[in-house]
Amino acid sequence: MIRNFIISILDWFYPLFRKYLPRQTYNYAACGGANTLFDILLYFITYNFVLNKQVIDIGIVAISPHIAAFVFVFPITFTTGFLLSKYITFTESNLRGRIQLFRYGLTVFGSIILNYLLLKLFVEVLGLYPTVSKILTTIVVVGYSYVCQKYFTFRIKLHESV
Repeated sequence: MIRNFIISILDWFYPLFRKYLPRQTYNYAACGGANTLFDILLYFITYNFVLNKQVIDIGIVAISPHIAAFVFVFPITFTTGFLLSKYITFTESNLRGRIQLFRYGLTVFGSIILNYLLLKLFVEVLGLYPTVSKILTTIVVVGYSYVCQKYFTFRIKLHESV
């Protein structure tokens, strides 16, 4: 039911993008964008209202509120991102769900590492402004993520003929 609702919303807006984007790319962009907005909203609420901008002291370590908010929100948006990719964008994949989930985790981990390395490169080595660096990094990481998800995480396994 939720899947059908999301697809009907995507179907309603797709004619605006049809001549610019193939359907799968459009679904990926729309779902990824929505999940990113959801992530930012949850982060804002968690940081400002749940944690009240306070350090979380768990005895052996104190966690800053911005990191604690990330730790709290990440599993939620990781899950929603996976579900949107599996059931909305890359529905033709015939790999087992647990394989897809493991590969999705590897792809997300790769995206985090790539974000870090590219930001370091652009800001600290090339001397670009941080905001410009973040924009360039996002473009590269979104491309990397799409290719990884399409051809690795949710690829279509070809059946061998005997």
